[in-house]
Amino acid sequence: MREETLLVHAGRHISDDYDFVNPPVIRASTVLHKSAEDMMNRAMHERDMIEDKIPYGTYGTPTHHAFYKALCALEGKNAAGAWAFPSGLAACTIPLLAFLKAGDHALLIDTIYGPTREFAEEVLRRMGVEVEFFAPSVGADIASLFKANTALVMLETPGSHTFEMPDVPAIAKACQEKGVISVIDNTWATPLFFKPLDVGVDVVIHAATKYIGGHSDLTMGVVICNAKTWPQAYRTFVQTGQTTGCDDIYLAYRGLHSMAVRVKAAAQSTKQIIDWLLQREEVERVLWPALPTDPSYPIWKRDFSGATSLFGVVFKERYANKLAPMIDALKIFGRGYSWGGFESLLIQSYGTRNQTPMPFERMVRIAVGLENPVDLIEDLNQAFNQLPH
Repeated sequence: MREETLLVHAGRHISDDYDFVNPPVIRASTVLHKSAEDMMNRAMHERDMIEDKIPYGTYGTPTHHAFYKALCALEGKNAAGAWAFPSGLAACTIPLLAFLKAGDHALLIDTIYGPTREFAEEVLRRMGVEVEFFAPSVGADIASLFKANTALVMLETPGSHTFEMPDVPAIAKACQEKGVISVIDNTWATPLFFKPLDVGVDVVIHAATKYIGGHSDLTMGVVICNAKTWPQAYRTFVQTGQTTGCDDIYLAYRGLHSMAVRVKAAAQSTKQIIDWLLQREEVERVLWPALPTDPSYPIWKRDFSGATSLFGVVFKERYANKLAPMIDALKIFGRGYSWGGFESLLIQSYGTRNQTPMPFERMVRIAVGLENPVDLIEDLNQAFNQLPH
């Protein structure tokens, strides 16, 4: 089945007792067992994540497992298991704990999500992990950065706020050749437009808060692993007590059904708004890998089947530190963190301690929602009138 059909049907739970379109929301901690033998049997399988042998609620209910099956189906044939976390950041950090130990060397892309970078710099280093950052353009040359103790490489596509696109297949191949675990935050592209497991990545992360949930009413992260990494990852997820409430799982699963139409509608509006921005004399550059003029365009064109609705705008130098009146004048665009919901957002970009110099003092990040693009352009136009002339 193609993605749009998978999103509607994947994970649907059908039993002899009912045949509902959506799985029931099962709020449960304690599981009652039929006998002492059943109790022991389930305990023996507690780490196998067998749906009909769940010994306790932290291992997930049928509500959870319907969502996990859908995620694996969407990520492709190499997906061996999925898990949900109470935030996107937890989904970024717990896999690092799963595959790193004191004395290991970890390589993270320089443009990684800011809070993930802070975790690496402060928590991993405190644990005795050697942390190093690399340029997004490194490609296959990442092999030259490997050391005898290199255990993990972490990517993000594209970079937070800066939107550089790394050569994921080349980096994944280098990792495979040296036995290094590769992890990627693929929230921007979603599984609709890029499937990292298909090109050799081991672990995929999505902030389900964004496009998967799609309605700005939950925080969640998800991790999908290949067969090589799933057993160790799952064991760590359980050992660290990572569990997510079934009501949030239900919201994420419901959001998944409509993700294709939401993402594609927002992407169409994004192109229209970017075309307008590129005509504005105040704008120096738009950061969106799907633009033919973008430095990352060749990689995006080769590896991705589409682009989503988050992008950056660099204003001309005379607007440095003078964007606040424009941002404050917005009436439809919200001033709020996150993205991927039905509403449009615009915020001032900010540095995340990355080494690549960027003029953050004259940059904004725009997330296009589901409003009429003409209304959004009119809102931007009246806000631009507040910029100094």
